[in-house]
Amino acid sequence: MSKIRDKAVEGIRIGDTFRVTRTFTEDDTFQFADMTRDYNPVHFDDHFAKAKKLHERICHGFLVAGLITEIGGQIGWLATDVRIRFKKAVYFGDTVTCVLTIINMDECGFAEAIIQMNNQSGEVVIEAELEGFLPVQEEERRILAETAPPQTKRQN
Repeated sequence: MSKIRDKAVEGIRIGDTFRVTRTFTEDDTFQFADMTRDYNPVHFDDHFAKAKKLHERICHGFLVAGLITEIGGQIGWLATDVRIRFKKAVYFGDTVTCVLTIINMDECGFAEAIIQMNNQSGEVVIEAELEGFLPVQEEERRILAETAPPQTKRQN
C-alpha cells in the first residue's frame, strides 16, 4: 500500500498534504491523444506550437492535471467539483510535482482541497481546487485498506 493510501486508511484531516511527481513524455501525449481523440496540433506539430508562441510541442493540459486523480484515487476521493487554471505549458521531459492540501472537511467527509503543480524549475504550471467526499466511515476506510490498486503496465 502507498503512503498516500496508508494516510487515507488512518484518517484524513484538515491540513494533510499529499504529493506526487511525474515526468511527462512524448509517448504519454500520444497515448492520451488516442484515449481522448484530442489531436490538437499544438501537441504534435512543432511549427504549429511555435506559431502559438511555445518553445516546442506541449503535453495535454488535462494529462498533466490528471496528477490530481492519482492522489484522489489513492485516498478514495469522490469528486463533485474541480476548478483548474493552466498557468504554464508542460513540455516533453518536464517533471511536475503535484501537491494537494486538504483545507476544509466536515463530519460527513465533504472536503475541499487546493492543488498546486510546479515544474522542475519551480514554476507553477497548474493551480486547482477540488471538492468532494472522502472516506470517513470506518467501513469505507477498511475497504480502502483491503483494496490494492491494480497492476498496470507503467509504474512511476
